[in-house]
Amino acid sequence: KIIELEQIAGLTPVTGSALKITLDDAPREPGSALPEGVAPDDLVVHQQDVQAVVNAMWRGGATAIQVMDQRIISTSAIRCVGNTLLLQGQIYSPPFVITAVGNTSDLQQALNDEPGVALYREYVERLDLGYGISILNQTTIPAFQGSLE
Repeated sequence: KIIELEQIAGLTPVTGSALKITLDDAPREPGSALPEGVAPDDLVVHQQDVQAVVNAMWRGGATAIQVMDQRIISTSAIRCVGNTLLLQGQIYSPPFVITAVGNTSDLQQALNDEPGVALYREYVERLDLGYGISILNQTTIPAFQGSLE
């Protein structure tokens, strides 16, 4: 019974096939003018973009999710500070990598169905934000290592 609770809480590693999603800021030449109607803020990955991918992975039945090198659990908070990501006391710069273990077809469908991801993909098309998906035949997402208090 304790082992089941540890698995549910994210305290054990999870191995399986996975979807790896990468989000990145749009490339920009220093000193180049922005297209009309585009603000610098439109060219970066935001908290809601990362959160939309994570939410889609949970909805798609992911058994474990990792953002960068951090296992995500129920108390994890994804926060952006400028164009960096603050996660469990660590600061990360783009590209942001989200890995989710689960049925990769279901995870891909969940990404397609997620409105926040659809909006992000519009910016990918319009402003060249980075967006990549790859299937990992087998990967291990480690157990959560942070404080539970």
